[in-house]
Order: sequence, then C-alpha cells, then structure tokens
Amino acid sequence: MAHKKGSGSSRNGRDSSGRRLGIKVYGNQYIRSGGIILRQRGTKYYPGSNVGIGRDHTLYALKTGLVNFRKKKYNKSVVSIIEI
Repeated sequence: MAHKKGSGSSRNGRDSSGRRLGIKVYGNQYIRSGGIILRQRGTKYYPGSNVGIGRDHTLYALKTGLVNFRKKKYNKSVVSIIEI
C-alpha cells in the first residue's frame, strides 16, 4: 500500500498571502504629507529631499507635493518630493 495520497492532499494547503509591496504613487503624481510612496524590502529606492524612511524601509512623504524619481551616482534610485 502506498503511504502518500494521490492528487494533492490536505497536507498541501499552506501558502502565505502577498505582502502588497511596490510603488504606490508614481512620478509626477501629487501626494500629501505622510502618504506612503512605496513599500520595499531593503533599500532598492533611497529617500531624497522631503522623503522619510520607515523601520521596514517604507518611503513616505514629509511634505505635500509631487513625487520625483531619479537616478544618482552608482545608478542608485532616489525618490524626492517637489513642493508646490
């Protein structure tokens, strides 16, 4: 007799839900202070002017304005807020 059940059994039913990471507000879009710009694991994007970084590397707006993505030295991506 086989010890494994065929066609998938109740032992297989575990999977974690998605973490909802990624960019929430894109370039040249308006954001209010305190709004989340992006959620990430590690610093793929670095904070620029008027942008703060959270304990879990989340970038958020410190001032109200337009979001700006740009590349800096060594191809680093920096996110900043342009006040209006």
